Amino acid sequence: MSNGSQSRSSSSFHFFAGLGSGILSAVLLQPADLLKTRLQQSHQNTILGTIKSIASGPQPIRQFWRGTLPSTLRTGCGSAIYFSSLNALRRRAELASLRASGAKVGARDGHSSTLPKLSNTANLATGAVARTWAGFLMMPITVLKVRYESNLYSYNSMFSATKDIFRREGLRGFFAGFGATAVRDAPYAGLYVVFYEQSKRRLSRLASRIEEKSGAQATKLSSSTSAGINFVSGVAAAGLGTTVTNPFDAIKTRIQLMPDRYGNMVHAAKKMFVEDGARSFFDGLGIRIARKAVSSALAWTVYEELIRRAEGRWREGVEQRV
Repeated sequence: MSNGSQSRSSSSFHFFAGLGSGILSAVLLQPADLLKTRLQQSHQNTILGTIKSIASGPQPIRQFWRGTLPSTLRTGCGSAIYFSSLNALRRRAELASLRASGAKVGARDGHSSTLPKLSNTANLATGAVARTWAGFLMMPITVLKVRYESNLYSYNSMFSATKDIFRREGLRGFFAGFGATAVRDAPYAGLYVVFYEQSKRRLSRLASRIEEKSGAQATKLSSSTSAGINFVSGVAAAGLGTTVTNPFDAIKTRIQLMPDRYGNMVHAAKKMFVEDGARSFFDGLGIRIARKAVSSALAWTVYEELIRRAEGRWREGVEQRV
């Protein structure tokens, strides 16, 4: 099979693996996303008070999953775009690096991942570009999701929400908060990939040494060991990346919920600082770390496992045809 066909097959693997992992994490963790939005919409809100308010209202289970449809569309499609874009960028960076060094493609050195291994700078740049691109494409769905999750709006459907935003704010309303989102997502995604890959490398070396001492002669890590390493690395990377970028997430939420009051990123930051103090930039940090840690770890673990299995079966099919 030609390199072009292999590249197209690989791209489809990454797109659908990202789609599946994004949908799974969005549905399972929607209550955490909703709580994070409610905490960030006002500095006076507390997590316990918000949970009690939702639990004491009508249809509490349904209310905790309010906004699941736009969240699933955003996270599922966003993850598909992000992972396929990230893979394409990292493959190009890897090929350029290998051509420059004269090394051979495909060596993984017992690494837990089937993905390209790049320098920290390349990981930072590719992660930032892929996330910003996916964030821009999914921005209208993000605005709908945030407003659905807030109790400041009483939308009954995505169609009515879309009509209301367009009537009040025009097309610009669907991109409210994009500046803060980009400033949040670009460093978060770049730092996440750097932390994630560094953690996997260190844990993979440690796991390889442990397996060697136990007498195992395998040339690569087992599937369960790789999945465990990827999950732990995802949790650690998400915790670090989330803490650094939370102020921009808090600003983004205020702009998307109250664009008339908060305007742009600089104006929103000044207003939040004057009215609620510096602590308002870290509203929702605890729940966001917990949500991001689990969702990122889950998404990347499922994504990498799906890629590992899909590419393994694809190679077996090619070998049988040959």
